[in-house]
Amino acid sequence: MGNFHYDVLIVGAGVAGISCALVLGSALEKPYALNRKVGILLHHRNSHLNSALLNNAFGIAPGTNGKELLEKSILHLEKLYPDVELIPKEKAKEILALSEGFQLTTNKNVYTSERIVIATGYTSPMRIKGLEEYVVPHKKSKAEKERIQLKNVDHLVIKGLYVAGTLAGWRSQYSIAAGSGAAVATDILTEWNNGEHSKIHDKLA
Repeated sequence: MGNFHYDVLIVGAGVAGISCALVLGSALEKPYALNRKVGILLHHRNSHLNSALLNNAFGIAPGTNGKELLEKSILHLEKLYPDVELIPKEKAKEILALSEGFQLTTNKNVYTSERIVIATGYTSPMRIKGLEEYVVPHKKSKAEKERIQLKNVDHLVIKGLYVAGTLAGWRSQYSIAAGSGAAVATDILTEWNNGEHSKIHDKLA
């Protein structure tokens, strides 16, 4: 393992987590993002995508297999943005707020990070210690399903701690999750850019 301190650690490699990582990775050559370190824990995967058949997502060919798309998205991230560190086979166990940033403990290592993005989905009980006080019933799913979300305002739980995707209170829809993860990334880029609103657009020559 390389550097155990990050500027951003993303927990969850489903649609929201990967989308967040892709946008952050695409910005790491910008002057305001130079030398920033971004990592993503790959263990927490979106089980819904593993069984999905995508027919109604903008820009994705009808009939696309969700599991294959998930696998390709990780390869996409690895190939285009190798500065984003992929952390396989590690599951977040506890998050502790420090005087500056956070400490994240996994089943294998202990990391520190200025910011953390939680994108683990709403289907599993919250097993990450340190987040219990933010857990509330999901506001946009059937009550009998007992889904959860983290209390947040525009994806922000507390300073430096973000939530994306269904765990942020959004419905389980591919396009929504992708947008949620990208939105968190642009908010972080804006902070890095001293509050100047930032986004990343690649353009044809």
